[in-house]
Amino acid sequence: MAAQFGRRLRKGAATTAVAAVAVAALSASQAPGVNDHGRQTAADATPSPEANASDGSATGNSPYYTDLPPLKSPNPSPSTGPGPGGTGATESGIPATVLDAYKKAESTLREAKPGCHLPWQLLAAIGRVESGQARGGRVDAEGTTIKPILGPQLDGNGFALIKDTDDGAYDGNSSYDQAVGPMQFIPSTWAWAGRDGNDDGKKDPNNIYDAALAAGHYLCRNNWDLSQQGDLDRAILSYNNSRDYLNLVMRWLEYYRKGTHEVPDGTGTLPDNRSDDGAGASPTPTTPGTTTPAGSTPRPGPKPGKPGKPGKPAGGGTTTPKPPTTPPSTPSTPPTTPPTPTDTVDHLEDAGTAKLTAMAGDAFARRISTRAETEAGKAVAKVRVRFTIVGDTDTTFTGGEDVATVATNSSGVAVAPALQAGEKTGTVTVRATVVGRAVPGLDYKATVTERAADALARTGDAALTCAPGGTFANQVEVKATYKGAVADGVAATATLIKSADDPTVTDKGPYFKDADGKTVRTLTGLKTDAKGLLKLPELYADDTTGTFLLRVTAAGGATLTVELTVAAAETSSPSPSASPSA
Repeated sequence: MAAQFGRRLRKGAATTAVAAVAVAALSASQAPGVNDHGRQTAADATPSPEANASDGSATGNSPYYTDLPPLKSPNPSPSTGPGPGGTGATESGIPATVLDAYKKAESTLREAKPGCHLPWQLLAAIGRVESGQARGGRVDAEGTTIKPILGPQLDGNGFALIKDTDDGAYDGNSSYDQAVGPMQFIPSTWAWAGRDGNDDGKKDPNNIYDAALAAGHYLCRNNWDLSQQGDLDRAILSYNNSRDYLNLVMRWLEYYRKGTHEVPDGTGTLPDNRSDDGAGASPTPTTPGTTTPAGSTPRPGPKPGKPGKPGKPAGGGTTTPKPPTTPPSTPSTPPTTPPTPTDTVDHLEDAGTAKLTAMAGDAFARRISTRAETEAGKAVAKVRVRFTIVGDTDTTFTGGEDVATVATNSSGVAVAPALQAGEKTGTVTVRATVVGRAVPGLDYKATVTERAADALARTGDAALTCAPGGTFANQVEVKATYKGAVADGVAATATLIKSADDPTVTDKGPYFKDADGKTVRTLTGLKTDAKGLLKLPELYADDTTGTFLLRVTAAGGATLTVELTVAAAETSSPSPSASPSA
């Protein structure tokens, strides 16, 4: 939701001026300084001349929430603080599924538009200002809002005038457009900016994964580099053409950059103030899932009646008031929101994951499978399970990410993407957790072994011979394979041994030279190249003649023994002299 720049809101000029003064005073009290990267915030920086020039607005300049970030640290303990509508830890936290959507969008844009440098914290700042992080994270396992989030109809009555462009397909309004979803896109913008962020084949503005990715692409257009303040200003102003909006988004951006944490879905703090309210005004409190749509006016209750006049006393006495003819109505019980599938998850179980082992650099053949279950052991479908690779390792999921989120299928099973082993060997831990639900995680162990070869062979068959004290004319080159495929990056050693039955290092015969020219007969730290080839350094011979053995051993147990011959050059016999003529 976003306020139109340079126009009066329906509260009138006087109220707007008072609100502006109040916001400015609060803003000044919270003005962030230079951030960790040395870049000034929008409130302190002088924008470029064209920073206010917008090429349209993602939101149609609808109203937005004006709540400022808390003054306290953005790193409270996630285990403290009240729930929705309150303040405390939840105010700095971001609902789990919403946070996952922002980070996934950043990861996608990092690959698709690396020059944009989109930080997920910018999406979080806009999501906070536009919808209060999807109304405190009231989304289902697929990331779709429990109820649609709609801005006011843009009928020109205090807002922009945008007549219907989608025949009510997104906003249900066939007369005027309304901003839709957690990132508040108007239908005409969504028509070209919409994206499918959760790979379900649909582009839904009410889905946080779709909306976050669309917002990322929208902010990254025009070749903007968001690490540059000028382009960052332009991008934010294009989302909503208001200097107050720019300042507010920048404050939330800096706040989230200092740190945040995830909170369970549906427990995020709901904003109180909007840009079309009077200064300090707060909307009628609502419960998650029943929030009045942005821009709509709560229906007023009945006006209280005037107090009755006291009756005259008769004969100097007093009259006893009559009891009401009908008993007072019993307060109605507020409606309750039915539990989501995520709410019913009690624990996670392994769903038949086999032993996870792979050589460094290879993809794991097996994948992790996790089942979400109720307390009674019943499978729960449509629950998002997050798989996180923890610890010091360079093993990742396919695509290079260390976090992946997958929804459970009809059998309650979520299958993680394939693991890609890095170069660090040892045990890798992958932790499965339920997004939006505080249940114990489930750890899986994966083992990365060193690269191996099961066969070594010479690449040539030329004889390896040398005269005493000379240099071998041909160098030894071998090729390593594993199950018939090239074995690249395999560690190897080369040793000149005493005999086939005695693999200890010989003290005479052929030798290598180290960097200082000294004699060495064992080479370690060797490794095959990308083609599985290993070419040994030049070999030299001392004065000892005979047949010698060079043994090459590769990780995985493959060995190759090569014969070396040191022999004196043969001398030819002189031809017999011719007999004298008779």
